[in-house]
Amino acid sequence: MFWQHPPIIKIYEALGAVADGRVHLDGDTAKVYSSSGNKYYDVQYDAESGAIMTNDNGSYWKGYLGYPAIAYLLAVGALDYRADLAALLKGVKWKDLNQKHKNDFEKTLAEIESGLESEESERLAAYVQELSAVIEKLKLKHLGQKKLPPEGY
Repeated sequence: MFWQHPPIIKIYEALGAVADGRVHLDGDTAKVYSSSGNKYYDVQYDAESGAIMTNDNGSYWKGYLGYPAIAYLLAVGALDYRADLAALLKGVKWKDLNQKHKNDFEKTLAEIESGLESEESERLAAYVQELSAVIEKLKLKHLGQKKLPPEGY
């Protein structure tokens, strides 16, 4: 079974997680901490088979590749990580913004972009589109059975 393509905002969230140092690698596994820091998601990856598993809400409930898996791929170099652009997303409280906008990801992204200079926003958007295209080409599969997401904020 293959992962569905993630909403574009999940790539932004993943970049923010790496920029914040919230990805704790341990070989082919990782713990990716939420922007609140109060919980973490487990990620497992098998590069040979092109399979990955994570237990965030989007992956579990919606079936798309969630931001913890994308953050892992960025952190291990499976996806091109540009620290200069990811730094623009450092410190973003994703959960708070998504709740504020009732999980309307377009509104969340618009708020983030409004805090950036026009040129920064354009360069970041172009980079995220490049990453999105690469993720789509990877055609990542599920690694084992889905696991329930952690509870809490």
